[in-house]
Parts: sequence; structure tokens; C-alpha cells
Amino acid sequence: MDYRQKILNLNNRYNPEASRQVQERMFSADSIWDSDVIKYVRRAMSPVDVDYTRKTKEAGENVKQHLKEVLFNVSYEYQGSVMTNTHIKGASDIDLLVICEKFYGTDIHKVRQELQNAWKYNYSQRSRLETYNRNFSTYDGNSSSDLADLRCQIEQVMMKKYMKCDTSKAKAVKITNQNLHRDVDIVTSSWFQSLDFVLNGMPDELRGIKIFNKDLGYAEGPDYPFLGIHKINSKDDDSNGKLKRMIRFLKNVRKDSDKDIPLTSFEINAICYSIPIENYKYMNDKDIVSLLWNTMFNLWHDNRHDSLRSVVGDEYVFKGKPDKVEALKKLEDEVYKISHDLNS
Repeated sequence: MDYRQKILNLNNRYNPEASRQVQERMFSADSIWDSDVIKYVRRAMSPVDVDYTRKTKEAGENVKQHLKEVLFNVSYEYQGSVMTNTHIKGASDIDLLVICEKFYGTDIHKVRQELQNAWKYNYSQRSRLETYNRNFSTYDGNSSSDLADLRCQIEQVMMKKYMKCDTSKAKAVKITNQNLHRDVDIVTSSWFQSLDFVLNGMPDELRGIKIFNKDLGYAEGPDYPFLGIHKINSKDDDSNGKLKRMIRFLKNVRKDSDKDIPLTSFEINAICYSIPIENYKYMNDKDIVSLLWNTMFNLWHDNRHDSLRSVVGDEYVFKGKPDKVEALKKLEDEVYKISHDLNS
């Protein structure tokens, strides 16, 4: 493998403005005795420089401030890899959720079903189910119309504030902050309160989101982005920062491959998250590469890929997706070559 070219590609991705300070920080851990493959692995596992991440978040905050001048009955949250610090581009974009506060979706039918089997739960859980059911009320408005109006307002504000504004996408308005050189996806959405959310006392990380699809005219989902963020951040803390190093490494290997490897953050996060912490908590970078190769090889070779679930746990990652399994094999092959070169 041409690791010098891979390092160059990675450096350009991590330091798109060719900042001298960023360059010095990127090279700070290097030794003149290091081989090119070791340098590549180390950098591929490292986070994007804090200056670039700060600018990405600043672009999101600018959009938020513009919207706050016009919108009411909404709240704002971020989602995506920037929130777990597993992004691999200096000039990363960020997803800003604009959440309608007029209503929220619920699992009220499941709550009422479970009340018929209340014996399954402890006192606190039964009390939460009963309180939720007692306080529940239906929304008299039209939720789809509310979201369509909110999407329209967002488009109008963004087109006035930004020269580069794409309103054609079904699920997001994309703007470019030309001063900060960052894109922001503004996503029209609403809350969803699941049965688990109720049973667990309504913690923030279990809040669900439904995303408005402009082309369809209604919201799709629910998704649980905050739970995914919470799980990755928590497990990374418990693993001495190794989980995020694995995720970044696989993302960079995928990006720098000569092959087309159509795996997204969704699949890569699930692969890395599935590995027990005790298997890698005290490993060095070289051994982590070998562990990742073994994990991916065993997933497809032993047909374990069908049982792999998402980080949130609500979806099978590879089951019934042969194209994704082929992509897994390609990524595994790339990691095998790197592992072999590290041990040569």
C-alpha cells in the first residue's frame, strides 16, 4: 500500500486550510523512526483538530440564532458524528434539528397494553405508566401541516440569510456558511415518546425524533439519535478513548481505499460498538487494528453479520443486505492488509 499517499489524503482531509498550527499538532506524536504505516494508523485514529470542530459547531450556532429571531414553539438539538467527535473531515457539516414543540408522538397504545400486564413491572415503572396514561391528551391540530409550515419558514429564513441554500432535499435544508466554510443541514422534526422512554423515567437520551419528509408530506421514524450519541460517548469513556479511535480508523480506511466501500457511520459504529470493552481497553493501536480485522472477518465468515444490531439496538445492520455484507468484506480486506504491514 502507498501509505505516503494515504497520509497525504488524510492530512488534506483533516487540515483543509493547511493551518501550520494544526499541522504541527497532527505531527506532534510522530517519530523519525516511525514507518509510514504506523504514522497512517496513528493519524487515522486521531480526532479532527479542535479548531475545525469549533468552527463546525459555530456554523450550527449561527443558523440557530437566525432561526430564533423568527421561529416560536421550537427547540434545537444537534445530531451526527460531530457530537461524538468521530467525524474525519476538518470541514465537516453538522445536523441541526429544529423540533416543533406544539405536539409530540407517543407510544400511548403500547403504554395502555402494558398496563394490562402491569404485574411485569416494578412499582416505579407501574406508577410511570399510570401517570403517563392519566395525563395523556390528544393533539387537536394537524401535526403534518404544522411540520410543513415549519419547513417552509426554515426555507424562507435560510434563503434570506445565506447565498448558498439548497431547499430541494426532502428531509433537510442545506446551507453553506461561506465565512466558516461549513455546511449545516437543518432538519424539521418532532418529538416521539416511546414506551421505553416512559418506563425509564423520561431520560433525555431516550427521547425519540421523527423527521419531516417534504416530498411525502409527513414525518418518518422514530429515530433515537441522542441514545446513539450517549452510548458511544459513555462506552468511549469506559474504554480509555479506544472506541472512538476504532470508529475513526475504519472511517478513514474506507475513505482512503481505492475500492468503493458503501458503509456508512451507522454500520461502522455498530461494528466497533459490538466489541466488548475488555477486549481492547488496554490495547495499543497496532493490536487494535488486528482486533478490528478479526472482528470483521468473523462477522461475515461465521455468518454472524445477520445478528449484529445498531448501537441503539433497534435495527439489524446487515441482515437482508447483501450489498452491505460485500462492503464489509472489502473493508475487512483493507484492514487485513494494514494489519499485515504493521506486523511485517
